[in-house]
Amino acid sequence: MPDQSLSSDWPASVHPPGSDSFERTAAVWLFDLLPADYRLHGVLRRYPVALSRLARQHLTAVLAATREGYRTARVDLRAHLPPHALEQVMRAYQAEGRRTAAVLRSVEAVDAALSSRRDGEAYEEGA
Repeated sequence: MPDQSLSSDWPASVHPPGSDSFERTAAVWLFDLLPADYRLHGVLRRYPVALSRLARQHLTAVLAATREGYRTARVDLRAHLPPHALEQVMRAYQAEGRRTAAVLRSVEAVDAALSSRRDGEAYEEGA
């Protein structure tokens, strides 16, 4: 594998850019972040840069939904949960927001590496 320093956001299971297994390990990791049905689309296996874009957009939406859930949970749930349970829900939203934001940073790092890997290369029709 090439000797390079990776950012702290780089996922441990993804091999470094430039290695023979970079795109394969990136795709495996990215598919694990998405709903299972995304694996049905061969184009996402053939073009990992498309997969990383989709994963980035998916996680951006998940993070936005988590933030919205946090903002509205107290009002929406106060009549349905005891105070201690509502506090646990709020902590769950906070934890998931932090986790999702960290995963999104990792996806952005992989996406940038996949995008730069193809700079200047043209895809051939039917490849």
